[in-house]
Amino acid sequence: MNLDQVLQIYIAESRSLLQDMEDGLLGLEHAPNDAELIAALFRAAHTIKGSAGMFGLDAVVAFTHVVENLLDALREGKLAVSVELIGLLLECRDHIKLLIDAVARAGAVHEAALVPGGEHLLAGLRVHLALIDADQDLAAATQDGASDDPVSAAPRTWHIALQFGPDVLRNGMDPASIIRYLGSLGEIVSLQLGCQNMPDLVAMDPEACYLDFDIVLVGCTDQKTLDDAFEFVRDDCRVSITLVSGAAAEMVASELTSGLTSELTGALTAAPASLAAIMPEVQVELLPGQRARETASKEAKFIRVNADKLDQLIDLVGELIIASASTALLARRSGNSALSESTAVISGFVEAIREDALRLRMVEIGDTFNRFQRLVRDTGRELNKAVGLQISGGDTELDKVLVEKIADPLTHLVRNAMDHGIEPGALRQARGKSLNGTVSLNAYHDSGSIVIEVADDGGGLDRDKILAKAIERGLVPAGVALPDSEIYKLIFEAGFSTAASITNLSGRGVGLDVVKRNIHALRGSVDVDSRPELGTTVRIRLPLTLAIIEGFLVEVGKTSFVVPLDMVLECLELSLAEREATRQVDYINLRGEVLPLIDLRSTFDLVGQGGRRENVVVVRCNGKKAGLIVDTLLGELQTVIKPLGQMFSQVRCLSGSTILGSGEVALILDVSVLVEQAAAAAATASLAKHS
Repeated sequence: MNLDQVLQIYIAESRSLLQDMEDGLLGLEHAPNDAELIAALFRAAHTIKGSAGMFGLDAVVAFTHVVENLLDALREGKLAVSVELIGLLLECRDHIKLLIDAVARAGAVHEAALVPGGEHLLAGLRVHLALIDADQDLAAATQDGASDDPVSAAPRTWHIALQFGPDVLRNGMDPASIIRYLGSLGEIVSLQLGCQNMPDLVAMDPEACYLDFDIVLVGCTDQKTLDDAFEFVRDDCRVSITLVSGAAAEMVASELTSGLTSELTGALTAAPASLAAIMPEVQVELLPGQRARETASKEAKFIRVNADKLDQLIDLVGELIIASASTALLARRSGNSALSESTAVISGFVEAIREDALRLRMVEIGDTFNRFQRLVRDTGRELNKAVGLQISGGDTELDKVLVEKIADPLTHLVRNAMDHGIEPGALRQARGKSLNGTVSLNAYHDSGSIVIEVADDGGGLDRDKILAKAIERGLVPAGVALPDSEIYKLIFEAGFSTAASITNLSGRGVGLDVVKRNIHALRGSVDVDSRPELGTTVRIRLPLTLAIIEGFLVEVGKTSFVVPLDMVLECLELSLAEREATRQVDYINLRGEVLPLIDLRSTFDLVGQGGRRENVVVVRCNGKKAGLIVDTLLGELQTVIKPLGQMFSQVRCLSGSTILGSGEVALILDVSVLVEQAAAAAATASLAKHS
């Protein structure tokens, strides 16, 4: 592991700690006296600052140090939690994130100038800290005989015996950075370099470290801060940290005051036995808690894996599936039963590997949902609306790639719900509602897909206003009757907006069309349900994974199509009479239920005539059914999804392609779009018939 890799670990852990800080600060608004929350916030800032010092990230250390001081004052009860203070700390957290992001872009060579704008935040922090000092001075002045406590403010003397292991350089850590950071915690009054572990010149490894240090440090620091200085080299060094007490401490203080540091250094070097004699009993060979961490690490159930490695594994599994299918096809054609049986066993193992590999990329959506707490808080203040966020189904799992790509669409929907959905407080009270509005995020599995709902308890969508605007913009012909579900979907058309005025959040007709486009790019669908004065629910349906799915292979002429298996309900064969009837109407009677039909031959303008038999694949999506008319049913297969490429990005009704065992390419149908088109056509025809 090189220095850059260690730095990347620090960046990842800092971002995680910053997310914890945001969650903790938002929780502090509802529980301002929660001592555990305040302590956790302090620890997060302390860890970010301490580790930053290891890499010489002075801008991060300097800014976070002031934040840490304020959090320490909160922890000790010297400062009361307020909404204003929480807002300031949230801004400080955002600035630290900007600093960390700058480090990620620029590496360890990081300058504060890369992220300007922290001065006003530091000024705000110092105002609060100055108020604490003023209160303490006032309290001291009003007490008879009050005096400063010299013990609490006095510097302490520490002896640090540090021996680096031979692999510390190979693992990406520079011993000089440790010494440099220790110097920021106090004054190094003595530093003796030991070379007793140095081998002969012939046996020396130029990439190994043979150094050990004997350090005397004086400063107003504590044991834990010194322990944290060695966080990234715990496995590559032996450390003994000892508090020097009694006569030794007095001697150090005296020598510092008189400027005789060099003589003190010589005395300490010449009389190690005397120094050891006055060391307290708290001396340790390993950092406190290190043995506990080492024991726990052996029992750990989780390991950190780079996401790119998982992606590479999924790609390899996909290629393995294609190769396995090709082998199975060749075995069947050979007529060798033993070979076919062997390939069947291999196919079973490949399927098991596929399921386990995909499970590795599954993550809970709860972390993504929780990040909207901050968005709801800030947007509510901007709109002057009291809005709370309600989360359910946070333990629902989906592919990590989907989690990353769904964040932006959800942001649009949440902001839109707060701006357009939640009414002003006076109107809510007039309607008999609670003054506080609610935005809800929910997730659950359904028929092999994941459904994400964004709901609000606001005023609902204005059906007539949406329809009038759509007719005005030419999206809907005048006089055409549409069901409510289709009218509500018009809000996702490009440039569509019914807002009376333009604000920072809405009114420009930009946003919801992007949501629809992004959801469709993920092979998903979006649906809207709204009730006047009760609220609106936007329902997003997505596949569980974007990499490999179970498919059902069909043919129309010489073209192969794949239907996602989780959407297939049943397959039917049309009789001669039914075949003739379907040429007159685009639906059949399926056990008393009207089933819209989709002729794939005409949908994709395929040449040629159908065969002697026609089959219908009954599919369901978003609670709606349709029948796909095909020539041949070829059965189930594991489908490795390949993108269509930029040339075909605008083609509707297709979501990707796959390579069959024969080497031929099959197109993957976007069932959600096909069913949506069929349902809309059936609903329009039904309304026209009864109008």
